[in-house]
This record gives sequence, C-alpha cells and structure tokens, in this order.
Amino acid sequence: MKILVTGGAGFIGSCFVRLAIQNPAHEIVNVDALTYAGNLENLTAVADHPKYRFVKADLCDLAGLRRIFDEARPEAVVHFAAESHVDRSIFAPQPVFETNLRGSFNLLESMRAQRVRRFVHVSTDEVYGSLEPPLEADEDFPLRPSSPYSAAKAGSDLLALGYFTTYKLPVIVTRASNNYGPYQFPEKLIPLMISNALEDKPLPVYGDGLQVRDWLYVEDHCRALLAILDKGRDGQIYNIGGGRSLPNKTVVDRILAITGKPSSLIEHVTDRPGHDRRYALSSAKLSKETGWTPQMDFERGLAATVEWYRANQKWVRRVKSGEYQSYYARNYDHRARVG
Repeated sequence: MKILVTGGAGFIGSCFVRLAIQNPAHEIVNVDALTYAGNLENLTAVADHPKYRFVKADLCDLAGLRRIFDEARPEAVVHFAAESHVDRSIFAPQPVFETNLRGSFNLLESMRAQRVRRFVHVSTDEVYGSLEPPLEADEDFPLRPSSPYSAAKAGSDLLALGYFTTYKLPVIVTRASNNYGPYQFPEKLIPLMISNALEDKPLPVYGDGLQVRDWLYVEDHCRALLAILDKGRDGQIYNIGGGRSLPNKTVVDRILAITGKPSSLIEHVTDRPGHDRRYALSSAKLSKETGWTPQMDFERGLAATVEWYRANQKWVRRVKSGEYQSYYARNYDHRARVG
C-alpha cells in the first residue's frame, strides 16, 4: 500500500513513518512543510529506504498539493500535519486555523479529485473539552473545545466527516490522548520538563499542576493507527488512549526522581487562559474492533523517554536553536522535490 503521510517529520508522524516502513508492503510518501517542529533528523533511519520519499510542501498550497497527488497516486492518506501547541494557538491563533482548517480542506479536496481507499484524520482528545471525574469521553461524546487549537481540530474533524457523508470519501477520524516519547519537540510538558531538568533549569508548572491528562506512548499510538488503516470502518471515529491518567505535577515529580534532580527546580507559573482541568477518554471501541491495546506502561515508557533525551541532548539543543534547518539544507534539500 502506498501511504501519503502529512506532517511525517513531526513527532508522531515520524514515529508512524519509522514503524510503517518496516512492513515491506508499505511505500511512504512524506509531505511536510518543515515548520519549527518538523525535523528530518527524526527520519535519518529511513532517509535512504527505497520505499520512502520526502516532499517539502505546504498543505495551504492547494495547487501544489494536487500536483503531489497526481504524481504520487497514494492508496491511503494519514493526516498528521497540524499546528498542535495550545500555548502557541492562544497567543497566535491565525496559523492554527490556516493549517488545521484550510490545510485539511485542501487535502480533502485533493483526495476528492484523486480518490483514495482510506483517509485517517489524526485528531485529539482535546476536542471533548474538560471532563469532571469519573466521566470518560466515548466517540459519541459532545464536542466542547476550549482553545483555538482544539476548536480548529474539532472543525477539521467535522469537515472530514462531512466529506464522508456528502462525497463518500473513505474517512476515519482518530482522537488520541497526550502522546510522549522520543523525538518530541521540547515545548510539550514531558520533553520540556526532561530537557530542563537535565540542564538544571527551572521546570515551569502551570497553576497548581493538578491538571489531569491521559498518557499514551507514541509507538502505541502509531500501532493503533496501523490497526485502523487495516481494520477500521469508514465514517467512524476511534478514540486512542493510554489508559493512564495522572496530574501534571505527578508526572513532573516522577521526571525529577528519574533524573535525580531536586524538587526545588519546580517553578509554579500563572496558569494559561482557558486551561482544561481534565481529559479522559475510552478506547473500548478501538480495542473491540481491531484488538489493539497499549503495550507500554507509563512508568517504563517515561523512564525510556528520559534516557532517550539524556542520550540525545545535542538533538535537543539543535531543535531548540533551529539548527536542524541548516542540517536539512545540507543533507536533504536535494530530495525535497516531487519526482
């Protein structure tokens, strides 16, 4: 199966590419604009694979995207590309709506002209908004987004499902909980806390730190997406959760324990506007229909993630400084084209 992956140089997308290419039946075309969180160093392991190809392109360029579809003729599309950081969406919302809504629209229009066998639209549990315990959102739970990011993702979810209903495009929407693991850009909670702890810098914790999140190891997420590509039903929504809900403060405390750093590094800062208190979802539908279950327990996954960042501090410094952009220019620019 030839799979076109959008945002395949990002954290989750690159993990999916590395995992999917292990199947000899898969051919991957990776389309990424290489914005600040897209990094081709995440894909050095597959850069020379005969069934992998990278194309630098912006989903907001409809004409360019249609040319890519005409040339690549993918059988399936897995759509990761998005502006995904809530803080950035609060202080600069326009790029979120341009990429997450206009980019998704352009992708759906390109697919409608070309036709594919399957389209997996990768979304987030944040579209359900904050839930009081003991509630867990299933796929029929109402959408209550509370940030520009989650509102844009909810809009793109509905747009994709609308194309299934109106145009019979083979659309599936997935909504995953908080991912963590190697190669995550150090602005999200876990990689930021790890990288700061390793450098003996303050660990900024919003408010009281008791916001609850469900944690999903990135490889478990990508295995779920492969299962959905194979066994999912068109027009359906599938939640993907790690089954481990913890307050942010507890996660930070465990990172400090693993790194051997003192709790005095924690610095409570003013909470961000509209900060959701608790996310929780049920993955029962996905497990029942595909047999998928998460394999990585949180304690083992967190320890492995800390060790990866400890062993790859040069990578962290490069992505923080933007040096990977020059790395890309030196090593990959000649591959970043169609054909």
